[in-house]
Amino acid sequence: MRDVTIADIERLRAEADGADAVFEMDEDTFRALYDRTSRALWAYLSRLTGNPDAADDLLQETYYRFLRAQGRYESEAHRRNSLFRIATNLARDGWRRGAHARLVPLPDAAQGELRARVDVAGDAQRRTDLARAMLQLTPRERAMLWLAYAHGSSHRDIASTVGVKAASVKLLLFRARRKLAAALQRQVTT
Repeated sequence: MRDVTIADIERLRAEADGADAVFEMDEDTFRALYDRTSRALWAYLSRLTGNPDAADDLLQETYYRFLRAQGRYESEAHRRNSLFRIATNLARDGWRRGAHARLVPLPDAAQGELRARVDVAGDAQRRTDLARAMLQLTPRERAMLWLAYAHGSSHRDIASTVGVKAASVKLLLFRARRKLAAALQRQVTT
């Protein structure tokens, strides 16, 4: 075994420090990332699970796993897609364990806004109908619809987040929309 010199130790420390710098995220950087992404991610999780309390828990777990993964990210969009993929997988795991979705109650701020409108009862009924119809979809279908229409994600981003081939996203979205329309139609006729 060869003797280790002080120069070797310093070189190893410098390499270790350089490697850690790639993965570490200081508090200010994390706060900025959280501020930019948490609201959209929470809304996605809330709609996906149908439960704001579950969305809170999943949001916390998503950021924990994101930081623990210590991945290399090419861009802000890559970080954002990674967060949505982690969140989707966590929600999917919860669904498999039997933590099924429930209706999402309207927040107080939304209720005040609805009261200011002319058709408060109609708007609330449509929102409830949509929430019930969304619960009849699979978690993957809800995720795809939310990412496409509420979040504005591209088909490639949806494929990456949900874990399907990009070429199949268009067909899967078509089927999910058709299934949602049928569920809404059933509610109207009952």
